[in-house]
Amino acid sequence: MKKINELYDLPYDTELNDIKINSKEVEKGDIFVCIKGVNADRHDFIDEAIANGAALLIVKKEGSYPIPYIKVDNPNEELVLLAQKFYDYPSQKLKLIGVTGTDGKTTTSMIIRDLLGIDICGYIGTNGVLGKKLSDKTSNTTPECHLIYKYLYLFIQEGLEYASMETSSEAFYRGRLDSFTFDIGILTNVTEDHLNIHKTLDNYIASKQKLFTKIKKDGVAILNIDDKYYDSFKDIHKNVLTYGKNNHADLCIKDISEKDNSTKIIFKYHNHDYETLSPLLGEFNVYNLAASILALIALGFNMDDIISRVKNIKVPSGRCEFLDYGTPYKIVLDYAHTPNGLLSILNYLNKIKKGRIITVVGSAGGREKEKRKDMGKIVLNLSNLVIFTMDDPRNEDPKDIIQEMIDQNIGNYEIIIDRSAAIRHALSVANENDIVLIAGKGRDNYMAIGNKYVPYCDADVIDKYFKENNDK
Repeated sequence: MKKINELYDLPYDTELNDIKINSKEVEKGDIFVCIKGVNADRHDFIDEAIANGAALLIVKKEGSYPIPYIKVDNPNEELVLLAQKFYDYPSQKLKLIGVTGTDGKTTTSMIIRDLLGIDICGYIGTNGVLGKKLSDKTSNTTPECHLIYKYLYLFIQEGLEYASMETSSEAFYRGRLDSFTFDIGILTNVTEDHLNIHKTLDNYIASKQKLFTKIKKDGVAILNIDDKYYDSFKDIHKNVLTYGKNNHADLCIKDISEKDNSTKIIFKYHNHDYETLSPLLGEFNVYNLAASILALIALGFNMDDIISRVKNIKVPSGRCEFLDYGTPYKIVLDYAHTPNGLLSILNYLNKIKKGRIITVVGSAGGREKEKRKDMGKIVLNLSNLVIFTMDDPRNEDPKDIIQEMIDQNIGNYEIIIDRSAAIRHALSVANENDIVLIAGKGRDNYMAIGNKYVPYCDADVIDKYFKENNDK
């Protein structure tokens, strides 16, 4: 893509392939940037990077390196500047839409992509990276900055005009988004989460507020007027559009009729009512849709056109996803892993249930313990049977995590530590008209155990269960 002498004042015309900060991922022709991370200094891995084919080093420490290198005062800052130049400043050539919030980031970001059109809008977030043909996985909701620049560059190569991105509080905390500005910033909601990183709710809110300081002057902030913390965001940017049930909202959610496989909604905008049938289920998804509609309004689309596009929305995988195995009961896969997320999905399921709700749930280890009791209380109150199990325990004992979830809550529950066994048991005891909710991981393809990511996916467990039973 670039030669060394096109990036730096060095007498080498070596072709460079990519930018890497993990020595194990380095391939021939890559630039290895020796940033200082949370737990490691990449200078310690220079030999491995060179052995794997690195063609250029970005370092802070002098040394007798056997390949070309550039010494800088701060490799972390240089990584940003290098990525911008290496990928031809792609953020300046696309309209960027950033979505933040405790719950709903993934769904809202993907709704926006569907409404704009997958032929002109890319997506970066929990569900990976999606372009017109590009499909890639990410290890973080919001990737490292050099990867974002790379993906935006690839979007441009595909002829895309927009990028819809999840912008997590941790990404702002780690500085991954410091160099980006956005045309639109969206807040879905704020509830307590990630306090293991931010320590306090005020710090958590402050990280989310950063998105709205990074909106361009002529850009737009889109806020949930019904959210408890709306006042903490409303004055950050001068151009604000609001959504919610509140009559003062720019886009008012006037009426919701929830059905088994769709949701009828009446929105009020500029004193006109607009009725639509959304394929997304649950009141929480009405809010996600409302935020997405305002994003298109802010981009210059008219309301009639936007409403006509709602039929193009696809249900994001692992988000209130109903799985069809021809069973007399319903199976729902959902990513809900916060008290608010569980409350939202279970409130919806209780509205449509005809039998029992059986919930398989756990709570992640190495994360804020304060929410576990609330999560346990919600699932026990809103389910007929709860099967507590493991969910990314990391370095904690899943038995201890579950005991914190149960605490002194009363309800009908079982404990099955092995998540695969818990899911199989839930499916085996489900009766006609029951709903089996498998919550917490959506379509994640790993289980975090200790310091390792073990291959695992709830959907694969379900699929295997029915294949085995159909073969009998």
